[in-house]
Order: sequence, then C-alpha cells, then structure tokens
Amino acid sequence: MKKILVASSALVAVGFAGAAEASEPISLSVGGYMEQWAGIADSDDGDEAKNAFQSDSEVYFRGKTTLDNGIEIGAVIELEAETSADQIDEQYIFVNGGFGRFEIGKNDSAADAMGVTAPSVGPVGVNDGDMTAWTDSVSLIDTVPSSGDQNRVTYYTPSFSGFRAGFSYADQSKTNGSFDANLNDDGDAIGGYHSDSAGDGMNIVSAGLEYSGDFDGFSLGLSAEGEHQGEGAWYGFGANVGFGAFTVGASYGHTEDDYGVSEDAAANDGDVDAFDVGVSYAMDAAAVSLTYAYQDDEDSNVETQAIDLGLAYTLGAGVAWKTSLFWGEDDVQGDEDTDAYGVVTGLRLDF
Repeated sequence: MKKILVASSALVAVGFAGAAEASEPISLSVGGYMEQWAGIADSDDGDEAKNAFQSDSEVYFRGKTTLDNGIEIGAVIELEAETSADQIDEQYIFVNGGFGRFEIGKNDSAADAMGVTAPSVGPVGVNDGDMTAWTDSVSLIDTVPSSGDQNRVTYYTPSFSGFRAGFSYADQSKTNGSFDANLNDDGDAIGGYHSDSAGDGMNIVSAGLEYSGDFDGFSLGLSAEGEHQGEGAWYGFGANVGFGAFTVGASYGHTEDDYGVSEDAAANDGDVDAFDVGVSYAMDAAAVSLTYAYQDDEDSNVETQAIDLGLAYTLGAGVAWKTSLFWGEDDVQGDEDTDAYGVVTGLRLDF
C-alpha cells in the first residue's frame, strides 16, 4: 500500500511540474445547511419519544484555485454548528486533473461516497436514517455501514463512458480520538459489528465502482462498494432507475461478523444482511417517496423492518419543507415484537 501511495504522489508531482505559480489566488466560498424538525413518536413497548425537536446544521468553507497547467487544487472544511464532540466534521485537500481526483484528510471513504440506495425524500429515512433519533424501539438499518470520517487518502478515476472507480486507504492508528463502528455519521447505533478504539493499528481499505447514464427516456445509476477493516469486511450493491417523474431503486449490504475486529479480539456471533427498496415521484416543486428496508442481525437475533412515507416541497431557492410518516419493528427471537411509529415535519435550508 505504501508503494501505491508513493506512486500516486509521484503522478501528481509530475502534473505540478512547471506550475510555479497559480494563475489566480485561492478563492473561498461559504455554504452549508440547517435543518429544524418537530415530531411525535411512540411505541408499543412504553418507551416515549426521545424528544419533540431535532436540529442539524453545518457550515462549509471551500477554497480552490486552478494552476497554470490546468490542475485544480482546493480544500474543504465542514464546521458542525451543533455538537458535543468534534467541532470539525470533515477537512481535506483535493487535487483534480485529467488523471482523476485525489483527496487527503478527514473524509468519507470511496465506498461510502459511491454507494447507491433506494430513493427517499423525507427527513426520516429507513436506511441509515434518523429513525433511531426519534425512538429507541427500532434498530438502525444500514446497507452501507462504512467507517465514517477518517484520516485517509482517496483516489477517484476519471469517468469512462459513465463508469468511475474509487479507492481509499486509512491507517486507523493515525486517527485522533476514539472510533466506534457501532455509530453511524449521525452518532446513531448500528447493530451487528463492532470496532476496537483508535490506535489498534487496523487499516481500512475501501473501494467503489459506480455507473451513471442517461438514455432516451430513462436514467440509470449503479454501484458496487465494499470495505475491509480488521479481520472482516462488508460489501454492497445498489441501483436506481429513473423514467419520467419516477425513480425506482434498491440496495443490498452484507456485513461479516468480524468486520472491524482485530486479531486479538473476539468476533460477533453472526453476520448482518440488509436491503431497501423504494420509489419516488417528483412533480414540479413537490416530491413524494415510499421506502421499505429490512435487516437480519444474526449476532443480536433481531430482525428489523421499517417503512417511510416522505414528502418534500420546495418553497423557494434553498428552502424545502419536508415531512415523514414512519413505522418500524424489531422482531427479537424468543421475545415479543416491538413497533414504533411517528410523524416528523420541518424545514431544511441550503445556503
């Protein structure tokens, strides 16, 4: 892997030859989003909703310049507006050119970035969504259970006839703080596998392959992605087909019981299989989606399924009103089923 990184660095260095100065100074742009939600959730096991309100906000700082030889170099910093942990979400440098795109810094893996899942337009998605933020009675379903933001290097190839590949490498012993693969990017629990804390020396290797094409009357998006960490791995597939105002899609993910487990640690007692399927319809400023997801966690002997009816309406440039009606169920082997349901509505502002 070190030889690959050295070769990649040499390739970029060749592109820089003769570009002593940038044609113009680095320009900085500011963007981001803010989400404010209000909702009601309940379950038949007596657990009350976590709270009636949720919020999430980030501010993006992006700077880039184009060198005299045409190579684009830039940086991205994402600032969490509301967090009790790391204030900086992602921060990395990117290099774009005819050779593709390199990223180095704290960022998502290629597997995470390239994964295709079923369409969903509401605030509460059933696949790696925020259902667990509203109720503790339903486990999180995730067909793309990647390692989240890590200090890593990523390379994306140029697009060839709609195909593009990506590769990422992270040395977990170099990360700061602790990492727990039981949490998704939002801090929600993911069942089925675990990871030792940072500093255990487990490398993370990720890869993805995607296809995007527009044809006469329909569009097609495909993905195949996977990640190896510790003694095990996960892999997944996804597809979306668009025709007219409709989009139909599905995805599948399989997580091995020893994913994220070091040599001297015990693996879980079973693998995790998950899938989702959904359809969306867009009409002018409005969109609606219906999405179903299912997960079988052999380690905890829990089968989880969930349904989300999502609604979205664009009120103006960068302003969207979104609503979700959702239901989920945990079926624990040898125990009673637990159902949860709720409704969430609110605004998302993109700036």
